[in-house]
Amino acid sequence: MTGSSRKPPSPALETLCLHAGAASLSAEFGLNTPVVTSSAFDYRDGTVRYPRYHNSLNHAVVSARLAALEGAEQALVTASGMGAISAIMMTLTRPGDHVILLDGLYGGTMDLVAGLLVPHGLTYRLWDGRIDSLADCIGDRTRLVMVESPTNPLLDVIDLPGLADLARSHGIVSVIDNTFATPVLQQPLKLGFDLVVHSGTKYLSGHSDLLCGVLAGSQALLGPLKETVIRLGASLNGQDLALLERSLKTLVLRVQRQSENARTLADRLAGHPGIAGVRYPGRGGERERDLATSQMADGGGMLAFWLAADRDPARFLDALALICPAVSLGGVESTICQPALTSHARLEPDERARLGIDERLMRLSVGIEGIDDLWRDLQAGLEQAAY
Repeated sequence: MTGSSRKPPSPALETLCLHAGAASLSAEFGLNTPVVTSSAFDYRDGTVRYPRYHNSLNHAVVSARLAALEGAEQALVTASGMGAISAIMMTLTRPGDHVILLDGLYGGTMDLVAGLLVPHGLTYRLWDGRIDSLADCIGDRTRLVMVESPTNPLLDVIDLPGLADLARSHGIVSVIDNTFATPVLQQPLKLGFDLVVHSGTKYLSGHSDLLCGVLAGSQALLGPLKETVIRLGASLNGQDLALLERSLKTLVLRVQRQSENARTLADRLAGHPGIAGVRYPGRGGERERDLATSQMADGGGMLAFWLAADRDPARFLDALALICPAVSLGGVESTICQPALTSHARLEPDERARLGIDERLMRLSVGIEGIDDLWRDLQAGLEQAAY
């Protein structure tokens, strides 16, 4: 049949990671996007170029690639994940406005709201993650609702389509921190969300050598957000953008391997006498499994577990030889931390206790090492941690 108007199939994520947004350049530049290191440009062609304005070649290529991966009209790279979240809060709210935040949201986000924005007139309410209780949190000045899924550090999964539908019906912007899932495992815009934010420092970078953030959504929302990001000065230089573009090329492969390893370790840890409990997306009751599998392609590379009462946390961490106790996550190497002393250290002790974040809780970012090597390291640590 000739003259068919059928659209060609969309490229796979693996293909988008390599080719989406790539600039068409002459042969002498090779296959990689040239790194534009200049901070000064000739303006006589009518365009004022400046890296803080996010309009260099490297900005354009990386932003287009991230937009393609998230299924967004537009994306923007910022200097950090908190730079991206700050832009959202400062653009979409005014003094006297109200926001809804998922209970247990990343500690840095909570510190931004409570420590900086509340003194300037913003109000907020914590939401327990149940769709049937969300409407009760909405008031006349509610402007946005922000969640994570899976959550940090307890890996809870939120009903994203249910939340997006309810937020839209009330004219509220829905925002999700998609750092843990990445666009490889979850694409919230296709589930109805308005904005996606990432700490690109984590999986999008993937090599523990880059600090950046990402915003993705519609052009209508990204336009004002970009102006705020420019005013805040939350921009990356060409060399960092080139590192991010390099990392995105292997994003699918890394996340798939990390997910496979994490799922295996979650199963093995759950049967160990030195472990009091394990949290991983898709584990638990039927409802939790159904929700996770309906939204996510896999469970991801993060898991959390509590040491049993007869295991000493400090001795456990000291005994690990392969898995490194370190802040941050999402790298190709496995790292582990105590959220009570790192990501959620700024929360009050009684608040951490209410959330179940104590010094026995370990957050494990699983890398791409051999699974049996990782398991032997954890077994040795648990054995040596016994009282």
